[in-house]
Parts: sequence; structure tokens; C-alpha cells
Amino acid sequence: MSNDPVDDDAWLLQERRRIGRRIYDAREYRGLTQEQVFLAVPLNRAYYQEIEGGRANPTLEMLLRIARAIGVHVSDLLRN
Repeated sequence: MSNDPVDDDAWLLQERRRIGRRIYDAREYRGLTQEQVFLAVPLNRAYYQEIEGGRANPTLEMLLRIARAIGVHVSDLLRN
């Protein structure tokens, strides 16, 4: 990682999008709707959609809750 804040911001956005995509893929694989997941967490619809879209910065606790609702281990959402 560089010391350039612009590079760091781009890297963080890329990582959030990657994690959001893994959440989406895991949810789809399990045959779950967004509504089923955000109601199980519980979480509001807009924030959950921002997490899946890589636009939100969820806490570790939120990622753990989402992983549990989907039925996967949180490491499955975070690995490369």
C-alpha cells in the first residue's frame, strides 16, 4: 500500500466492491433475496444495498451478521 491518499481511496473502494460482490454471489448461490438477508440481520434495505454495491463501509460486526444470515463464514466474504 502506498502513502498516497488517492491510491488508498481507490484501493479501499476496490476492496469494498469486491467484498460486496462476494456477499451478492453468496446470497444468490444460497437462493436468498436481499430482503431475506437484511430482515434477518436486521438492517435497513438501503444500507444493505450499499454494502452489496461496495459503497458502504460495514463494521466487522455487520459483516459477521450478514455472513450468518447468508449461511457462510465471514472469511468466505473477505478472502481474495
